[in-house]
Amino acid sequence: MTVVTETAPGRRLPGRPRVHVTRRLLPSVEARMSELFDVVLNTDDRPLGREGLVGAMRDSDVIVPTVTDRIDGAMLAEAGDRLGMIANFGAGIEHIDLAAARRRKIIVTNTPGVFTDDTADLAMMLILSVPRRLGEGSRLIRDGHWTGWAPSAMLGRCIGGKRLGIVGMGRIGQAVAHRARAFGLDVVYHNRQRLPPSVENMFGAAYEPDLEKLIAEADILTLHCPSGPETRHLLNSARLAEMKPTAYIINTARGDLIDEEALIAALQQGAIAGAGLDVFASEPAVDDRLIDLPNVITLPHLGSATVEGREHAGEKIIANIRFWVDGHRPPDQVLTGWV
Repeated sequence: MTVVTETAPGRRLPGRPRVHVTRRLLPSVEARMSELFDVVLNTDDRPLGREGLVGAMRDSDVIVPTVTDRIDGAMLAEAGDRLGMIANFGAGIEHIDLAAARRRKIIVTNTPGVFTDDTADLAMMLILSVPRRLGEGSRLIRDGHWTGWAPSAMLGRCIGGKRLGIVGMGRIGQAVAHRARAFGLDVVYHNRQRLPPSVENMFGAAYEPDLEKLIAEADILTLHCPSGPETRHLLNSARLAEMKPTAYIINTARGDLIDEEALIAALQQGAIAGAGLDVFASEPAVDDRLIDLPNVITLPHLGSATVEGREHAGEKIIANIRFWVDGHRPPDQVLTGWV
């Protein structure tokens, strides 16, 4: 993602701006928006779809989309001249055509850092749960098949001393490294740019410039990089084939980072030991083969699903809109309105 750094003014609007919110937010956030803006809320919480999004943009000064609302250049071309701001709910903005927004002088903002700890907590939970077979154990009891404790039953793998490979050492990757250190994991990371030595020392993390080597040597591999053409199927059949048969994969980032067919084949063949997945290639559809595999924990995109995080994101959106309406640059602007 390219962040444009020149200063762009907001758009001082007479009266209250029309703000269209594409999905249900927390009641406290919606109530505050209703006080401040001429807001259109999605009370039934159904995705608007392409035509609905275009209609919302035509009739609004600001649209508040989520990661499930794909906004491309053709849609922005149909939006008309009223739309001046896309205030995204969430940090990821790969679902928005940033170049098209910039050409049309539409401000784009996001909510960076809000879900860092929440997502890192969930990733750490999966890092602990998958090797210890928590999903299998829970299913065993739920299905009524547990016959009692035995010395050789349901043996998993310990965490301490294992090598945790982190792909993507941004805010969330660093937060995972911080948590992993407390559990005695050996943290190694790959990133587009190496972190300063002081940061590496703080997290006890070692830099590995060779992604192939990091993947091949990891006992647990966790993905924390953005989605995009460069990272699509970052974990493909060739790289999966190089992993240890005792290795585990954790993905709380984006589903298209993994070639899902290749992952299913590797799991079915025992080429890797298991996986913890909070995101999927075709959400909300989840491949039945993943659900049926006993060594896979599947979650419904829970990474940011906390009351506190969602409230904070809503507060950021409100602040960004108010800055823009008052003629100032929004604090979380990722794309200016200039050409």
